[in-house]
Amino acid sequence: MTPTFPLLIDGRLRPGADGASEDVINPATEESLGHVAHAAPADLDEALEAARRGLEEWRAVPPWTRGAILKQAAANLCADIEQIARTLTLEQGKPLAEARAEVIRSAEFLEWGGEQARRVCGRSMMGRDPGQRAEVETLPIGVVAAFTPWNFPMALAAKKFAGALGAGCAIICKPSEETPGSVLALAQALLDAGVPKAAIGIVFGIPSEISRYLIASPIVSKITFTGSIPVGKLLAAQAGSLMKPVTMELGGHAPTIICGDVDPEQAADLLARAKFANGGQICLSPTRFFVERNIAERFTARFAEQALAWRVGNGLETGSQMGPLLNNRRLQAITSLVDDALARGAVVRAGGKRLGDRGYFYAPTVLDTVPADARILHEEPFGPIAPILPFDDEEDMLRQANGLEFGLSAYVFSHDVRRRERLKDRLQFGTVGINDVPTHPPEIPLGGWKESGYGTEGGIEILEPYQKTRFVSTRH
Repeated sequence: MTPTFPLLIDGRLRPGADGASEDVINPATEESLGHVAHAAPADLDEALEAARRGLEEWRAVPPWTRGAILKQAAANLCADIEQIARTLTLEQGKPLAEARAEVIRSAEFLEWGGEQARRVCGRSMMGRDPGQRAEVETLPIGVVAAFTPWNFPMALAAKKFAGALGAGCAIICKPSEETPGSVLALAQALLDAGVPKAAIGIVFGIPSEISRYLIASPIVSKITFTGSIPVGKLLAAQAGSLMKPVTMELGGHAPTIICGDVDPEQAADLLARAKFANGGQICLSPTRFFVERNIAERFTARFAEQALAWRVGNGLETGSQMGPLLNNRRLQAITSLVDDALARGAVVRAGGKRLGDRGYFYAPTVLDTVPADARILHEEPFGPIAPILPFDDEEDMLRQANGLEFGLSAYVFSHDVRRRERLKDRLQFGTVGINDVPTHPPEIPLGGWKESGYGTEGGIEILEPYQKTRFVSTRH
């Protein structure tokens, strides 16, 4: 059977060697979009050998030319934005407007990586002795194994492609089997722009088996992963046993502090948009809402009003503001978190239930009176749930905000400059939004603190995770 979503190895789209595949499900209809091919060990060996050859070919391309190719790939994406956005919506569920925005952001990452590729340079200096010269060379680290998730399947892959290819590396990417089409489109845009066919591989399969095989290969020099903390730890341990460097962007559970001096309705309007974007399936999503008690009821009432008015539906339908969750596992996980909170005494102010019986739709949900031992306050929810936590004591609130292993993002809403600076300095997170919930633009380096990962992606540093340096001393 010819898979709808094949492997991409050495420039060829093809099924896996043993013919294995799995269904790709439209989360809005629960209907099959086709089959995604699974890679057998023989396929992975072929992808690795191609990447070894692709590395030698691509690293020889002058950085200026590499930059031009990446910028052309960005243009290719934008030229095909409507078809790619539709693919994204069909396989991931997000509304078309959000899918278009993701394609544009993916293009921006490729363009940014292309610009930074043109700045690759070394440095030279006089040595300590007459006739001695010291040089520092900047080189591509080698073949990169990239593992990317399903919530922003194209954009989160584009970050890695932009950095790795900009640095002169070859890359083998294993995207989520649930959202294969958008990453295949990304790879095709790069190949059409002129990246050597052997320098890019796309493989699918059983995640633990693919990752173990690629990480163990002596051809792979670098691991990059975006996903959950438990899986990140597992991959980091496998890579660490072979002394292979890793970049990890892992989970978040963002405390969002709303101080009593802000307009609670205005803050609720902004935060509802941020919370329900992509169905709450965003690592940077605000997830724990600490609201100063003097405005807590007004904030909660307005947030609930927004949740009840939010239009949930098929992402292809005009007017849909939020699509379905990705799969039945997410639906069951969200249902379990809400049921647990209610059993412990939480109160539903909006939502709290599945919508319909077809598609993985869950109502935008606001919970009040959430007890401290509720699972939702300790486990990353990754869904459209907003637990409201009134506070009186700032120190106690900060202990709760910083009290988890997560350190990806946090948010502060206040008009008091001194207070928000004090809170910002106390928060143990790699990203802090002040009166804002930012996304990740390519010009900014983003990374997590604590167990939310290490290393950054983006910024003027976008190539650095994929580079190595060499010191050359010459005596004349």
